[in-house]
Amino acid sequence: MQAQATGKSGARGRARRWLWVLGPGLMVMLADTDAGSLITAAQSGAEWHYRMILPQLLLIPVLYMVQEITVRLGIVTGKGHGELIRQHFGPLWAYLSSATLLLSSVGGLVTEFVGIAATGGLFGIPPVVTVGAAALFLIGIGITGSYRRVERVGLMLGLFELIFVVVAVWAHPDWAVIGRDALKIPLANRRFLLMLSANIGAVIMPWMIFYQQGAVLDKGWGGRPEHLQAARWDTWAGSAVTQVIMVSMVVATAATIGSHGSSTLTTVSQIAGVLSPYTGHWVGTLLFGMGMLGASLIAALVISIAGSWGLGEVMGFRHSLNHRLTEAPWFYGLYAAVFIMGALVVLCVQNLVSLAIDVEVMNALLLPIVLGFLLLLEARALPAEHRMQGAHRYGVWALSAVVMVFGFAVVL
Repeated sequence: MQAQATGKSGARGRARRWLWVLGPGLMVMLADTDAGSLITAAQSGAEWHYRMILPQLLLIPVLYMVQEITVRLGIVTGKGHGELIRQHFGPLWAYLSSATLLLSSVGGLVTEFVGIAATGGLFGIPPVVTVGAAALFLIGIGITGSYRRVERVGLMLGLFELIFVVVAVWAHPDWAVIGRDALKIPLANRRFLLMLSANIGAVIMPWMIFYQQGAVLDKGWGGRPEHLQAARWDTWAGSAVTQVIMVSMVVATAATIGSHGSSTLTTVSQIAGVLSPYTGHWVGTLLFGMGMLGASLIAALVISIAGSWGLGEVMGFRHSLNHRLTEAPWFYGLYAAVFIMGALVVLCVQNLVSLAIDVEVMNALLLPIVLGFLLLLEARALPAEHRMQGAHRYGVWALSAVVMVFGFAVVL
């Protein structure tokens, strides 16, 4: 009995350690699977069936390799991304990086509010209500004065995305067809390459780098290399989970909408209809809405925090979620202002689909600046024993170049 109790206690201890480790990596990766990414995955499945599954799985190591650098920089140096750029490249380049971050943050929030407005539209709720309520809710979460509380709420919101994994199972895909078609990648087809570019170009966002590096600091891991391995496991877990969700969306739409031939999706309600044959219209719409809303909310939370952290690092004002509102008024004021700007843009623009596309194009243009700074900092700011070496270094640089090239392909 004592051995059994000891075994249970040990299992609970291991579970608690895992829950303590998971956080920055899982949260930023769930945010990466935002409304725009899910819609892109849905279109991929509807148009190209299962042929986009293999590229999605191959993106797991790409995500990990890039975000692992941010983790290493934060934990080893104990400094944020913007602060390191200012220290090693000067204030001018630091302000350039903060400008790209601000553009990316406002643009990203616009995309998430588009997703929130579209989700509300499934139930006949006006955008001014859904977008306004979401902005107030997220501002309220951020000003609580506790990083851990924000992280817990964010993860709970993001885990609603796992609904799409259930959706993929309910769609009863033909696994034999998946195994056959997943290996048929039509690289000679320009339309397929465009969709592939859209999927790859949305993998690394500027705000992801600023967020995860800032999050490991607020979590208390900065300057403590003994936590590096745990942070890497967190990043691996997040990379796998987010791409499984993307694959699930591809499978769900391929097995339903795509089973009738290639289709072009024009509205969120079309994607929501994937569940209708199995759950009924209202239950299917509700489940889809929960998944899409969770994806949009966690992404909006992460984006706004990343923007505020980055600007705080560059400009030198206090910028921790562990500070109270009165201790860091500039940080929280900026945090709220980014939400308000994003919400106003969505409410003032009529063509939301076109607006979302414009945001993706802007992110593709900003990507070389962000990845360039990241790779240069890895080579300059870290001690020699913590830098990439040999084949690992060349592999990461090559994969980063591929991501940047595909990002430009989206623009072209």
